[in-house]
Amino acid sequence: MAKIVIGVTGMPGAGKGVVIRVAQEMGCGIVVMGNEVREETELRGVEPSPENVGKVMLELRQEGGPAAVAERCVPKIQKTQKEVVIVDGIRSLFEVDKLKNYFPQFRLLAIHSSPETRFNRLFKRKRGDDPVNWETFSERDQRELHIGLGNVIASAGCMIVNEKKKKNLEDEVRRFLKDVTKHGRSRHSS
Repeated sequence: MAKIVIGVTGMPGAGKGVVIRVAQEMGCGIVVMGNEVREETELRGVEPSPENVGKVMLELRQEGGPAAVAERCVPKIQKTQKEVVIVDGIRSLFEVDKLKNYFPQFRLLAIHSSPETRFNRLFKRKRGDDPVNWETFSERDQRELHIGLGNVIASAGCMIVNEKKKKNLEDEVRRFLKDVTKHGRSRHSS
């Protein structure tokens, strides 16, 4: 049976991590594109600051083409034994096209939150590449938009707005995943 691959996109802090957690709880495979960039940052011996991770992200795309990070994820997606695989962190239409070429059962889900909401979440999260102030946050947003993230969000077949409580997002993600897997299976089996 062909894998159902669901690309998850959204600006930093929109709630993609919640999607991943819920998908894991539901038994989906998970591939995180940002982990590829963070691993490469570490391999290059660079401190994983927001600026450095962003720089490595851009370098990977300059060196290997605009779909380089997605290309690095394809073997991981193929290797998973799960029928449904979530790919977190789609940032360009080139990546969407690359994944569609490998996985015909590809869907794209966008998570959206306001800049203020996202900044507050990231500031509280304090991951190594999270912004420490509004300026760094804005620079990261601009870098993400520069590589095409806005176009990916705009082209998503489904969008969930995440401005309420985490439980609301969790419930919407569960509904989405149940619907996609139900329809994906019925399309494939006919």
